[in-house]
Amino acid sequence: MRNHRLLSGAALRLRPLTTALALIPALGLAQGIATEAQLQSISVTETRSQLDPNLPNSTASKTARELEEQNVFNPEDAAALLPSTTIRKRYLGDRNANVGGRSFGTLQPGRALVYLDGYLISNFLGRFDAPRWNMINVEAIERVDALYGPFSAIYPGNSIGTTMVVTERKPKGLELSAGIKYNRQSFDEYGTDESFGSKQLSARIASRLDSGLWYALGVQHQDSQGHPMGYANAVRGVTAGGFKPVAGTRVSGIQYDRDPQGRDRAIFGATGIDHSVQDTVNLRLGYDISATQEIEGRVSFWRSDSTVRTMTYLRDATGKPVWSGVVNDGTNSFTLPANAFAPSQRDELHRQLGATWKTRNATGWNASVMLTQYQMLRDADRQASTALPLAALGGAGTVTRRDGTGWNTLELQSTYTPTAGDWGGGRHALVFGLHRNQYQLDNIVNNASDWRTTETTLNQSYYGTTTITALYGQDAWKLTPDLVLTSGLRFETFEASDGSQYFAGPPVAQVRFPKRTLHATSPKLSLAWSAADELLLRASYGRGVRFPNVDELFNGTRTGNSITTSDPNLRPEVANALELAVEKFWGEHWLRASYFRDDVKDTILRQTDSTVTPSVTRVSNVDRVLTQGIELVWQARDVGLKGLDIGGSATWTDAVVKANAANPAQVGKQWLRIPKQRYAVQASYRPNAEWLFGAAWRWSGQAYNTELNVDSNPDTYGGVSRVNQLDLKAVWKFARHWEWALGVNNVTNQQSWQAHSLPQRSVQTELRYSMK
Repeated sequence: MRNHRLLSGAALRLRPLTTALALIPALGLAQGIATEAQLQSISVTETRSQLDPNLPNSTASKTARELEEQNVFNPEDAAALLPSTTIRKRYLGDRNANVGGRSFGTLQPGRALVYLDGYLISNFLGRFDAPRWNMINVEAIERVDALYGPFSAIYPGNSIGTTMVVTERKPKGLELSAGIKYNRQSFDEYGTDESFGSKQLSARIASRLDSGLWYALGVQHQDSQGHPMGYANAVRGVTAGGFKPVAGTRVSGIQYDRDPQGRDRAIFGATGIDHSVQDTVNLRLGYDISATQEIEGRVSFWRSDSTVRTMTYLRDATGKPVWSGVVNDGTNSFTLPANAFAPSQRDELHRQLGATWKTRNATGWNASVMLTQYQMLRDADRQASTALPLAALGGAGTVTRRDGTGWNTLELQSTYTPTAGDWGGGRHALVFGLHRNQYQLDNIVNNASDWRTTETTLNQSYYGTTTITALYGQDAWKLTPDLVLTSGLRFETFEASDGSQYFAGPPVAQVRFPKRTLHATSPKLSLAWSAADELLLRASYGRGVRFPNVDELFNGTRTGNSITTSDPNLRPEVANALELAVEKFWGEHWLRASYFRDDVKDTILRQTDSTVTPSVTRVSNVDRVLTQGIELVWQARDVGLKGLDIGGSATWTDAVVKANAANPAQVGKQWLRIPKQRYAVQASYRPNAEWLFGAAWRWSGQAYNTELNVDSNPDTYGGVSRVNQLDLKAVWKFARHWEWALGVNNVTNQQSWQAHSLPQRSVQTELRYSMK
C-alpha cells in the first residue's frame, strides 16, 4: 500500500520537507491541468500527488508501476487499495462499481468525484450509477490520485467525500502494448455451485511525432460472466405470499436461512446473473502549438450488450424446474409471482468527447480551457414480466430508455506561478477559475407487447436538468520558508429546471416542477508547518456544499415489486470538515496520521422500506450526521531486503446521526455502510528485473444497511458484512517486452456481502506485450 513514491534516505536528506514547502508557492495545478515544469517538479520530490501541489489536505496515489503489484482486471480495481476507500465492485464487468469513503457509503454516489485526465466522468443520473470507469483504458493508466474532503476550492461540492483523478499516459515516442486476461471464479452459495469465467483483450498504440502531434488509440473487448446478484425469497411476516399453510405444487429445493434482520427467510433461486460483452474505443490527439501552448482532444465510445438470466432451485415431483405459482415443501407454502424469475436484457452505447487548450509557461500566468460531453446515445433496459422459460419466447414486459441522457462540463482556469522577484516577493501561488456542469435526465419506461423487441405505449417518464456554475479562487501564501497558508473561496449557483414526472396509472398522473435556484459560498483555509526537516504538520478547514443531483430530485420507478420516489425539494448537503495531519519521514519510511471530522447538515439519504409490498425507496434529508475518525498510512522501501516494499493503512471511524426531526428514532444510530474499522496491507518483492511478487490484504468491519440499525445479522445476502480478503500475484518478465502474470483473488475464499454477494475465490492470468 504505497501512497507516495518514497525517496531513498540520501535523497530525503537532500530534499527535506522544508524544500518541498518552499516549492509549493512556485507551483499551480488543478484537475489535471498543469504545465510540464510543474509536473517535473512534483516528480523530483514525489512527496505529493499530481492533483495540486498546493493541496491543503491528505492525498493518496497509485502509479502504474505500483499497480503492477496487484490484480487489476477493470479500471476501478486501481483504486481498491487506497486508504479509507471502498469500491463496491460486485463482479467482473460490473457497471455499478460505486465509491465509498471516510464519511460516506456506497449508497451516496454524489460524494465521489472521478476525473479522467481532468474530464469529469462521475455519473449522477441514476440510483446506482457509478463513475464511468468504462471510459478508462487499462493499458494507458499512468496513475490514480485521490484527495479526501472539501479542502480545496478548485473542486465542486461533491468533493465533500473523495475526489479521484485517473491520469492516462502521454506518449514520449512510439508505444505499443497489448494484453489478454482471463479470470475464473468458483462460486458456491445457496443452491448455486458454478464457475464463472471472464476474459478481456486490450491493445494500445501511441506515438509522438517530430511535428508536435501525438496520438494514442486504445481498444478493449471484455466478455464477463457475473455470479448471482440476488435471490428470489420470502421473509416470514413480511413478504406477501410467504410461509402459509401447505398448499400448491409440492417441490424440493427451497432453502432456509435468516435475513439481515434475523427473520426467517426462504430462498427459491438466483437472479441477476449477468453476462455482458463490452467494447471500449479511446482516441486521444494532441498538438504542441508552440513551446508554451498545446491542445488536446478525446473521443471515446463504450458499448455493452448484457443478458441477465435467472435460476430456480425448485423442482417438482418429476424433476422439472418450477418458476412461479403456489408451491410447498411439505412444511410451508409460498406464492411465487410471475416475475420472480423474470430475465432482462440491456443494450448500451455511450460516447465521451473532450477538448483542452492550455499554456505551460514555467513562471507567470498560465491559462486553460477544458470542455467535455458525455452522452448515452442508446440505453435500453428490457425487462420481462414473466419468468423463464416462457419469457424466452417473448411476452409482455417493459423497456426503460435513457437515450440522450448525459452531462457536459466547462472549466476555465488561470494560474500564477511566481518567482522570487515577482509580486509579493514570490510568496503567492494563485488559482482562479470558472466551472460549469449540467446534467440532463431523460428517463422513459415503455410498455412492450414483446419485451425483447416491440415497445407500445408510454408507461412512465422522468425528466429534469441541473446546472451548477461556480467561481473560485485559491492562494498558497508562503508566510515564512517553513509556513504556508492556503486559503480559498468558492461561489456556486445551482439551478434545477425542466423537472417532470408522468405515470400512466391508473390513475394517470403528470407533474411538472417549478424552476429552483440556490446559492452557496464555501470558504477553505489550511496552515502547513515544516516543524523539522522531516516533519510536516497541517491543519485544514473546508466548507463544502453538495447540491442534490438530478436523479435524487426527479427520477423514480414503479414496478410490481418496488417503488422509488424522489424529492424535488431536497436541500443540499452542507459539510463543515476539519483535518489535522502529521507527516513524518525517516530513512526509508513515511507515516501520515490524520484526525478527520465531517459535520454534515441535511445529509441526503436513500432508504428502502422492505416491510411493505411493493417495497418503497424514498429520498430525504437527515438533519445532521457527524463523522469522526483517525487514519494512519505507512510506507516503507527495501524493508530488510533490497526490493521488498511494504505499506498499509488503518482507519477507525465513528459516524453517528445527531439530529433528524423527520425520524427521531434515528438519532444516535450509526450511518449507513461506513465500517468502524478498515485495514489494508500491501507488500511487493522484486528480487531482480525478471520477477515480481505481490500480496495485498484488506479487512473492513461490518456496517449497517438500515437507518435504524436493525440489521444485526450482516453475514448473509442483503447484509453489509465484514470483508476479509487476501490477494496474491506473481509476474514473470520472460523475454524482452513480454510478461506473464498469475494471481489469486480472495485466496482463503472468505464470503462477504455489500447487500449483494461479493466475489469468491478466483484465479486470474494475464499475458502482456509492452514496448515503450
